[in-house]
Formats: sequence, C-alpha cells, structure tokens
Amino acid sequence: MTDAGRLHVVDAPLSPPAPRAGLLEVFRRRYLLRMLVKREVSARYQGSFLGLMWSYINPLSQLFIYWFVMGKIVGRSTEMFAVHVFCGLIVVQFFIETFNAGTRSIVRNRSLVQKMAMPREMFPVASMLVSLYHMGPQIVILTVICLFTGWTPDPVYLLGFLLALAIIAALGTSLALVFSVANVFMRDVSSFVSILTNFVRFAVPMIYPYSMVDARFGHFAQYYLFNPIADAVLLVQQAFWVGTTDDPDAIHAAHIPDHLYAYGFLALGIALVMLVCGQLIFTRFENRIPEQL
Repeated sequence: MTDAGRLHVVDAPLSPPAPRAGLLEVFRRRYLLRMLVKREVSARYQGSFLGLMWSYINPLSQLFIYWFVMGKIVGRSTEMFAVHVFCGLIVVQFFIETFNAGTRSIVRNRSLVQKMAMPREMFPVASMLVSLYHMGPQIVILTVICLFTGWTPDPVYLLGFLLALAIIAALGTSLALVFSVANVFMRDVSSFVSILTNFVRFAVPMIYPYSMVDARFGHFAQYYLFNPIADAVLLVQQAFWVGTTDDPDAIHAAHIPDHLYAYGFLALGIALVMLVCGQLIFTRFENRIPEQL
C-alpha cells in the first residue's frame, strides 16, 4: 500500500471544538471580539435617525431629571449637585448596562453559540465593552460641564477615575458571566437582574453625599465602603466633582472618605476574585449551554 493510501490513526484524547482557555482565549481572539462589539453597536442603532446621538441625549435627559427634581423641587444643599449626580450616574449606568446586557448576551446570541467554535465568555465580555463604548459620550459631557466651571484636572485623581473603571468592568463582567449561564437554564433570571439593578442607584452616594452616610451611621459607615460600586462612584466624584466646587479642599475633607484609594484597590481585588469565581462557575456549566439553547 502506498503512503497515499494508508490510514493514519492518531492516538490523542478527544477535545471539544470550542476553546477552553476562558477569558484569556477571548482576548487572544481580539479580532473576533472587535467584530462582535461592532455588531452589537450597529444593531443597537439600526434604523435610528439620530444614531450615536442617543448616547448623548439619554444621559443629558437623566441629568436634567435628577437636577430638576432633586435640585429644584426637593431641594439639595450639595454644592454643584448636577455634577455630583452625573459622576455617580455614569458609573451606575456602566455597571447596570454591563450586568443587564451581559446576562442576556448568550441567549440573545444563541445562533452564534450553536454554530461557531468560540469562547462563549466572549459574549458577556463584548457586552461590557459595548457599555464602556457608550460611556464615552457621558465622559465627554461630564468633562465639558466641569471645564465650564473652571475645573482643573488632577493627574492623581484621574488615575483614581481609571481605577473606578477597572472596578466596574471587572465586577460587571464577573456577574454577567454567572448570570448569563443562569439565564440559559431559567429565563426569569434576566427579569430578576433588571429588578435587582433598580436598587443600585440608592446603594451609592449619587443622589446623596457620602458625608450623609458618615453622619447617620458613624463608625459603621466604613462597611458602606466595602461596596465596590460606591467606591467607584466616590473615585469619580473625587476626580471631577470636587474640583468644580468653590473650596475643593474643604469639600474633599467633608465628603470624600479617608483612605479612598485603599478602599478602591480593595474593591478592585474583590472584583477580580469575583471574576475568577465567575469564570469557574461559567466553565462548570459551559458544556450544557448548547443543549439548553
């Protein structure tokens, strides 16, 4: 028998066609991830006349509602209340959008999950990146408003802003990994997540200053800072809101907790541990996803 007619048998263990390297494989396939993000962004504005302009209109409308209702009707004593709220709003929106969209991401992309050999973690990660993309216009709006008030950027505080983004990106992705799998097995999970995220706005110092928490709860206020989202909001307020007030040093002393960076890095550590746990849970149930879909 010639070499061309021989049958070669390879003694190797069977492996699933989909990659199993988890989140590392997602970022190795950056081109596929980029295409998925572009697809998600295009789908969101398909058939829209204003397109990306809605990314500016929506946060501006929410800012106006909070400013008018809380600042003018209810009445708030917080200096530069609109900027204070907006700093919290962009963090909360980033987290909520990542969590909600990430939870629905696998079910929404069931055809790709069933047909393509790709790391399925890519869908929650793409949802986080899409949310980060839509955060861009909000940061532009916030920066413009601050500059009009005479705000001068502080490089150290801006590094704190980047720390806040890292906290929310890791935390939102970790929860999206877990709940996206749960949503495959029980579709009510996405509705539960939508209700759960309604409480986020009131669990962070957005419509009220942190000094109010400190005044009401005293020593126990430090446990409030174990909330990674609250730490992220305070880091953004430190980077933008504090510099827009008449006396930034006094405002910082009164409304920004001591050792905020220590709490921030602790929050990042918690978020990264949750990300690892989310990856392990996702991997545990990943092989059952196609049959459930």
